[in-house]
Amino acid sequence: MFITDRQEGLKRIFSRKKTLSEGARKSVEEIIALVREKGDEAIAELTEKFDGVRLTPDNIRLSEKEIAAAYEKVPSELLGALRRAKTNIEAYHKKQLLPGSLEESAKGAYTGYMIRPVGRAGIYVPGGKASYPSSVLMTAVPARVAGVTDIIMCTPGTSPLTVVAAAECGVSSIYRIGGAQAIAAMAYGTQSVPKADVICGPGNMYVTEAKRLVYGDAGIDMIAGPSEILIIADGTADPEFLAADLLSQAEHDEMAMAILVTPDRALAEKTSKAVSRRLADLPKAAIAGKSIEKFGTIITASNLRECAEISDEIAPEHLELCVSDPESLLPLVHNAGAVFMGHWSPEPLGDYYAGTNHVLPNGGTARYFSALGVSNFVKRISLIKYDRDALLGCADDIIALAESEGLEAHARSIRVRKESVK
Repeated sequence: MFITDRQEGLKRIFSRKKTLSEGARKSVEEIIALVREKGDEAIAELTEKFDGVRLTPDNIRLSEKEIAAAYEKVPSELLGALRRAKTNIEAYHKKQLLPGSLEESAKGAYTGYMIRPVGRAGIYVPGGKASYPSSVLMTAVPARVAGVTDIIMCTPGTSPLTVVAAAECGVSSIYRIGGAQAIAAMAYGTQSVPKADVICGPGNMYVTEAKRLVYGDAGIDMIAGPSEILIIADGTADPEFLAADLLSQAEHDEMAMAILVTPDRALAEKTSKAVSRRLADLPKAAIAGKSIEKFGTIITASNLRECAEISDEIAPEHLELCVSDPESLLPLVHNAGAVFMGHWSPEPLGDYYAGTNHVLPNGGTARYFSALGVSNFVKRISLIKYDRDALLGCADDIIALAESEGLEAHARSIRVRKESVK
């Protein structure tokens, strides 16, 4: 891995943003326009072009028979692990439920809110380079917890475990569609794919750009892209642990980013060597190797406080605090998708089992986006209830404010009620 100082390291890391944006927008705009114009016909053309799969009205959606067949191919122990992970994810997300409220803020004046789920959620699950049943759990479970009754799923891969995960989570329908065309289908609807109110889930730069472009016609969870991990480590960290964790994200995608920030130069060098050694026998060495070559970076800092400053500037998707006292660093952490604390809380724990969501903001968007959760699938609707005396008590203030903005009809809406009381 490339070992450098703060200035050069940040320059290398931020170069990825330019790489990600080049060329994506125009091609995605064309894909979206084609899907909006031709519906299923465009989906079939694009799927054959990009994925080499021929779709017809008869096979675009998985049948109940295919779903049942998928169960037969999943070993019982693997199904058990999936169900236990699902239980943890449900329990965590149930903590995010809000009950709603209507409270008296002044005599005769009540304000509050009520929570309502969206009508239909569309989830996207990557499947081109790997199978991601965990992403099914992370998107469908919070939607179900939120109360969404209709969940549709698009995925370019139909591995048995992914299909089974969807069935376990109560997904209503599964479509064999990937890429930007899947996002367009869920945003605008086709003859086969119904329009979704909210679209969520991880994907490559084309999926991300498609979500950006359809936002407004459908809600989205966040603007996210290739995975990334940043580890802050001190001398108590094991370089073999660090190397394994860095590669756990590098294997996702050639554009994934693995970063170590440490005040310990010796640890930096040992970790770099461990990464090279472990990379050699990794099944996805070709993908991980390109990721490490392009963006794998080790930054040496003067102390842990500076490490935290560097991390905040990058705003990583996954932040591991592999230090002797991770709690002491938390006050310095302001920008991160998820924080993994200590030597025995590696990133894959959050990917699969702890219950926290692994659909996380990246590419610096952790400065203002949060992890996917129940809030992505609900609407908070304001409630206002004033009786006559409460309204009359504030009528003059409202009239004055409305008139100050030149909105006389607003003022008259209040005045007509005031004048009706003799």
